Amino acid sequence: MDLPPMPPKVKKPVTPPNTNAIEDAKPILQQGPPGVFRRLAVIVYDSFLLFAVLFVATLIPAYILSPEMFAAKPANDSVVHELNIPMQGWIYRVYLVALIILFYGWFWRKSGQTLGMQAWRIKLESVSGGKPSWSQCVTRVLVAGVSFAAAGLGYWWIWLDKEGRSWHDLASKTVLRSIPKDKKKA
Repeated sequence: MDLPPMPPKVKKPVTPPNTNAIEDAKPILQQGPPGVFRRLAVIVYDSFLLFAVLFVATLIPAYILSPEMFAAKPANDSVVHELNIPMQGWIYRVYLVALIILFYGWFWRKSGQTLGMQAWRIKLESVSGGKPSWSQCVTRVLVAGVSFAAAGLGYWWIWLDKEGRSWHDLASKTVLRSIPKDKKKA
């Protein structure tokens, strides 16, 4: 029994390597540091969320320490506009600073971005390239407060630094990187 002849082998044309795949393999964070105005936009964006967090965080202990302040007083129909004395002083300030550190630290440790940073495509990294440690987050928040208190000089410092770093970037050994826009797929 004879077998039918084998068809001749047809060579498939060689396609050039996919240059898009090579570009896609490049690191996501290849742009330089964000400018002053993008950083300020992130601060404004995040301050709205932080204000809400601090507002609720103030109401909880105020209600625990003096619930009578929140009770309706039919005699004068007044609105509560002042907090009681226990909500003042250094303990309260330490409490608020701790909440601010937890707010930023949680976002930075989780994904390197707060909500404002996500909106403005900025990411925080350790100088070594990983997520910042808790000590770096604490240092960054505290020095950012000093940068802001010094009439914003710590933020404007990025115009003087060759690598575009602020005081809190330098002190915490962290860097902010711009994330490029995603390419739209057709």
